[in-house]
Amino acid sequence: MTIDKLKLAGTKAKGQRPYFLADKQTEQVMSITMALAMELNVVRERAASLEAILVEKGILGADELDSYQPSTSEVEKRSIETSEYLARILRIIQQDKEGMAVEEDSIEDIQKKLCEE
Repeated sequence: MTIDKLKLAGTKAKGQRPYFLADKQTEQVMSITMALAMELNVVRERAASLEAILVEKGILGADELDSYQPSTSEVEKRSIETSEYLARILRIIQQDKEGMAVEEDSIEDIQKKLCEE
């Protein structure tokens, strides 16, 4: 069984997303920025650890990483991974667009309806 990472990145919870900043667009930009920051931090830590281990064990010279040229298949693999990465980062905008297509009641509207019944 394979997991469709693009589909999984786009899943969203039911109801309206709560926003806490001045406006919705500011909140979206902040969400994207924080997702990027978290992803980048993980990658930087892992890359630094791998490079240190490889140099320490004499498997890789300190300058070899900078001169590496990926193969065609590696470039294709990286392209797919980039698409999945962008889907995760831009998830909030995708979900908002889907929310516009399907009219959903906000949690406040649902509460009002329940109180009226």
